[in-house]
Amino acid sequence: MTREEKKQLVDELAEKFSNTEYFYITDSSGLNVAQTNALRRLCFEKGIEYRVVKNTLITKALERLETDYSPFNEKVLTGFSAVMFSPEVGNLPAKLIKEYRKSNKVEKPLLKGASIATSLFIGEENLETLSELKSREELIGEVIMLLQSPGRRLAGAITSGGGRIAAMVKGIAEKGE
Repeated sequence: MTREEKKQLVDELAEKFSNTEYFYITDSSGLNVAQTNALRRLCFEKGIEYRVVKNTLITKALERLETDYSPFNEKVLTGFSAVMFSPEVGNLPAKLIKEYRKSNKVEKPLLKGASIATSLFIGEENLETLSELKSREELIGEVIMLLQSPGRRLAGAITSGGGRIAAMVKGIAEKGE
């Protein structure tokens, strides 16, 4: 790869990192060709971009951003690295990694690090936490349900109370006869 091609790739990566709120850096070393192709296919089906990139190029691209990604330098950007870009859902790559491992009975890809809305997660131990994160849409849905709850309870009380009042009036009317 020429110097110009590397510069162009760094520019492209820097733009991708700045425009993508959620990205994961993984280690897929040791997977055979069939396993790697299955991982790429699964990523494609889920709308996740999967790219194998040299650590130095990732480092140079991250240095151009406003967020401080220097904690990634020591533990994350070593050895084999692949980047998973998730444009809309922050927990989707974590769920995909778990699903892939389970269905293929392998221990990789390993989570090396992730950036979720500029919050950094370093290490495999964060995979479970990341997979359980709620998406923005799920959180909005929960807030809407909470806001609707008092109104639903009030409507239910009025409806059920109306039935009781009608029964009481009917009972009084029958007693009076």
